[in-house]
Amino acid sequence: MAVRKPKVIVTRKLPDPVETRMRELFDTELNLTDEPMGHDALVDAVGRADVLVPTITDRIDSKVLTRAGETLKLIANFGAGVDNVDVATANARGIIVTNTPGVLTEDTADMTMALIMASARRLVEGANVVQAGGFQGWSPTWMLGRRIWGKRLGIVGMGRIGQAVARRAKAFGLSIHYHNRKPVSPRIEEELGATYWESLDQMLARMDIVSINCPHTPATYHLLSARRLRLLQSQAIVVNTARGEIIDEAALANMLARGEIAGAGLDVFEHEPSINPKLLKLPNVVLLPHMGSATVEGRIDMGEKVIINIKTFMDGHRPPDRVIPAML
Repeated sequence: MAVRKPKVIVTRKLPDPVETRMRELFDTELNLTDEPMGHDALVDAVGRADVLVPTITDRIDSKVLTRAGETLKLIANFGAGVDNVDVATANARGIIVTNTPGVLTEDTADMTMALIMASARRLVEGANVVQAGGFQGWSPTWMLGRRIWGKRLGIVGMGRIGQAVARRAKAFGLSIHYHNRKPVSPRIEEELGATYWESLDQMLARMDIVSINCPHTPATYHLLSARRLRLLQSQAIVVNTARGEIIDEAALANMLARGEIAGAGLDVFEHEPSINPKLLKLPNVVLLPHMGSATVEGRIDMGEKVIINIKTFMDGHRPPDRVIPAML
């Protein structure tokens, strides 16, 4: 007698190799149109699935989870973050939540360095001038940016991605500083040449570049508040490849417009996909459409982690990437 395959519902289109493998292993229902599911569609999905595979844009909140059917036992999130899932409610209802940590570290760190370079050296601004036909030849005082060699980089969140950023930044001659809930090991500090700041306020006031690399949790919402942004020096650049909610976006836009901060490189926004209209008009910002982890290799690796978590769970074992409320 054939064993019934678990019903797996995927909310968005995933890379072809991932979808092919999922259909081989599970009774998989794909989203071929890639149109985001609304509340009603998500309620329908959790009512029918054994496993739900959402992405970071799907709001799996308590209103959705309270409508889950008895068969739903696993939410295998396609993403490193889980701020889109009410993990506490899921846990209370006996639903395990997993994510895909680790596989996006290098890609996101690459993008962080790209934004640091682009913001400091006005790369996008210069490229736009050339493409618009406005390049009139070299001038000794035109399109001047800022050297990053020898500058101080303050990393907010020294986890996997923060450390990967530090390794890259050290090679570019940046002085590495960081704020974290607790210091990293002495070995890592020595390897990175990193200085720990217990006080985020004190660190921010002394940095040339600030990189946000911490997760979004209730404790980090508006961690860079209007008050903290005012601590930054006028030549400072802020880069965010983590989550938009960590920065008070309205306050940041106002300070950039007034020249109180030199520039910003943002891959994420507080109210995605909406972006503060002031930011869109500013010449001293580089804005990207949440593409920090957008590599072919990274997306396939994410899918493979999702599959491993599902298969491990269905085989009666603890999924390797289980998320519990205490971890958030």
